[in-house]
Amino acid sequence: EDEARPSTAAAAAAAQKREERLRKFRELHMKRNEARKLNHQEVVEEDKRLKLPANWEAKKARLEWELKVEEKKKECAARGEDYERVKLLEISAEDAERWERRKKRKNPDLGFSDYAAAQLRKYQRLTRQIKPDLEQYEKLKEQYGEALYPTSDSLLHGTHVPSKEGVDRMVADLEKQIEKREKYSRRRPYNDDADIDYINERNAKFNKKAERFYGKYTAEIKQNLERGTAV
Repeated sequence: EDEARPSTAAAAAAAQKREERLRKFRELHMKRNEARKLNHQEVVEEDKRLKLPANWEAKKARLEWELKVEEKKKECAARGEDYERVKLLEISAEDAERWERRKKRKNPDLGFSDYAAAQLRKYQRLTRQIKPDLEQYEKLKEQYGEALYPTSDSLLHGTHVPSKEGVDRMVADLEKQIEKREKYSRRRPYNDDADIDYINERNAKFNKKAERFYGKYTAEIKQNLERGTAV
């Protein structure tokens, strides 16, 4: 009996040790499977990110910001407040100065380079002024469905009637463009009676500029040269 007890205790200890090892092995196996699963998810997510456009993050942030702005506008409208005024109250002086510097750096006025660039600047300036009516757009989408998006087989003539507000906006914009165009400086007409003291158009511009700045100092010298009495 004394010999049987030590052997039974040894067997129980061995069984306990084997069970402990099996438990640790199962834990390691579960951790390995979990790590493999997480690694697979990361690979899938990375593959999705690589297939997205390069500026996807910026577009996503822009859309989220626009949604927040729309929600803020609705909240201000419900409280009867002016959104632009509330927005200005929430902007700090440092942020306002930083945005102003960024705006000047982003769209510098490079002047006239060619007609294509001038046309592009005009198009961008006009499109920035467009403020789409999303509610009206949703109504039209519900009304026309797929017909709202024409294809090469669609008959467009006579199918769209602009609203009175849209026509008024277009007329106001055209009148503003006409008024601005009238302020442009036009090419001065050629004067046949004026003295010809230049050899080409560039030299004529230079002479006018010199006359504007130094004419009062050189008037007597010029008269003497014309009379032939210059010393």
